[in-house]
Amino acid sequence: MRYDVATAISVGRRDYQEDAVAADFSAGNSFGFAVLADGMGGHAAGDVASKIVVTEVFSELKLQLGNGHDVEGDIASLLRSIAQGANDCIDAHVTRNPELRGMGATLLAPVIFEDRLYWISIGDSPLFLYRAGKLRQLNEDHSLAPQIDLMVKTGQLDPETARNHPDRNSLTSVVMGRRIPLIDCRPRPTELETGDILIAASDGLQFLSDAQIEAVLRKTARRPSTEIAEALLAAIERQRHPDQDNVSFAIIKIR
Repeated sequence: MRYDVATAISVGRRDYQEDAVAADFSAGNSFGFAVLADGMGGHAAGDVASKIVVTEVFSELKLQLGNGHDVEGDIASLLRSIAQGANDCIDAHVTRNPELRGMGATLLAPVIFEDRLYWISIGDSPLFLYRAGKLRQLNEDHSLAPQIDLMVKTGQLDPETARNHPDRNSLTSVVMGRRIPLIDCRPRPTELETGDILIAASDGLQFLSDAQIEAVLRKTARRPSTEIAEALLAAIERQRHPDQDNVSFAIIKIR
């Protein structure tokens, strides 16, 4: 299989950028990966945290996948070890700079071997699969949003209150130099098909609803990944949401 990949990033309506994203799908390789982190902790802390996480995870994945050894059989263990390494780097940085205590970042890293998708996910950065006109989220959401949505289903909250709940985006797991309580990293792959589109994103993309993202993909699915990325950014800009968060994502088309 071949991959058509693009990354995009926007500051949104924020004063500074706390997202970081990178991808490596070298021509001729039957594998590739992307790494994304959404920082937290405010200016100078969140952007540092996201850069540390992406740099550490990207460099270690590049090393491990490019050394010629077959790592797929132990990929889940490897991803967990790499995430812990990034967590240790955050811990070391905060120890040297105690004024940055409390900083951290989400981590989302999809890894593809031919038609087999693995990932590690910590936090609320979504991994979407678009297939046959339908969009669905593959990874767990480590925030209070799922619990709040469950309260809607059980009649404890009305939908409007749930959408605007102040705790909706509170994270239940994050890379911040402490014990990581929740990690989504499965040993069995998700099988990919020709025509699939993956989106690894920060939660800033979710200022668009799933239906809005789906509508953009329906119109652009046959176009190059760079044009899909441009169309998603344009859709976000058209909303002119006053609280638009930083947004970053990697588009991975399976060809």
